[in-house]
Amino acid sequence: MIFIFAHKNSKRLQYIIGLIFGELMGFEYKIITNADEFKNLDDAKFSYSVSPIENALFLSAKNILFETDIRHQEFKNIEFGGISCPYAVFNSYSVMPFDVLAASFYLVTRYEEYLPHKKDHHKRFPASESCAFQSRFLHKPSINIWAKELKERILFTFPELKSKASAYSFIPTYDIDIAWSYQHKGILRTVGGLMRDLWNGQTSLFRKRVQVLRGKEQDPYDTYALQKQLAKKYQLKAIYFFLFAEPGPYDKSISPLNKHYQYLVKDIRDMAKIGIHPSYQSNEDQKQLKNEIRNLADAAHTEITRSRQHFLKLTLPHTYRNLLSLGIQHDFTMGYADQPGFRAGICTPFYFYDLDMETDTRLQIHPFAIMDGTLRDYLKTDIESAKTVISQLINEVKAVDGQFISLWHNESLSNEGKWCGWLDVYEHLLKEATRD
Repeated sequence: MIFIFAHKNSKRLQYIIGLIFGELMGFEYKIITNADEFKNLDDAKFSYSVSPIENALFLSAKNILFETDIRHQEFKNIEFGGISCPYAVFNSYSVMPFDVLAASFYLVTRYEEYLPHKKDHHKRFPASESCAFQSRFLHKPSINIWAKELKERILFTFPELKSKASAYSFIPTYDIDIAWSYQHKGILRTVGGLMRDLWNGQTSLFRKRVQVLRGKEQDPYDTYALQKQLAKKYQLKAIYFFLFAEPGPYDKSISPLNKHYQYLVKDIRDMAKIGIHPSYQSNEDQKQLKNEIRNLADAAHTEITRSRQHFLKLTLPHTYRNLLSLGIQHDFTMGYADQPGFRAGICTPFYFYDLDMETDTRLQIHPFAIMDGTLRDYLKTDIESAKTVISQLINEVKAVDGQFISLWHNESLSNEGKWCGWLDVYEHLLKEATRD
């Protein structure tokens, strides 16, 4: 066990110590605020305060973990391990040249998303507003890297300390926004699509749509057999998130009342874990969110405890509070639409800390690192560059024994239209992510 001294205790301190020392380092620990009691201990000791204590490793502490409000943070960055780290300290006795606990808390709680910022046209917090993007370390799981470095320094000083080892893992996830491109959309949407193709002079699309509807060709978004093949080939344990709402301006889904869609949900439930993909409009309508979760549970005949927001619409703390109130235990929204990388600075599941309420919660957040649409639609990345970005991210996660989570869609596996060639990108991802 390692004893940790702090001149003051707080919920913020308890939360981040539990994450860094408990989850990431694998230590048993105890927080002590009595300096005399701490000094008399003969075990491994770590002091987190404003000044060092004899015979204890010392980390110079900033104020954020001892505050109870949300305010603009003034911090200086310092280069460490190729990362421009916030909360630099200028104390030669400090085991790290920055307050790793303060920096980790700031990133993992998404503190900056509670502060005034510019939203994008979908009212989301964009990557460009984050300190990780601005300081050019968004592509690194910085908290995992810092925890690994700090653990090495602790074990160098206290080699007798025991810890639990972590291991790299991979979770492929799929968002089913539109289950089929042409099929099972109802007479009005089908006729409307045919007329739109003709009106826009898209005769090839018109012919394709007709052939699919006649059963002469496979629907391009119907890639589920391929997904099963890949799951078997690479021994994948995937998670599927279904958009289960009536169609709307940003929700082009199949109706949840459609029997074919319900059969698809049950079929995939038998081979993988599933979750809700809350609709665009449900983000501001808790009653609708409740109905979507209930309808998916009824169709799948199983409890729904996982979610990922459609369009990655995440407003803190409201989105997570709504999910918690409706029985969601795991959320996979933590990532950016416009940039790959680590939105919360971490590649390990963690529990949501509600800054407004100053309390930790039982909602476990699973951050993803890469999405197909980020590469193709936002960054306009070509095939080979996409593979390079993916490999770099996977290597970063493997280096810290983290969890690599990918976000793909059924339509991007069609290998048609704008997704021509991207099946090769996804196979590259699977090979790299599953390789020992």
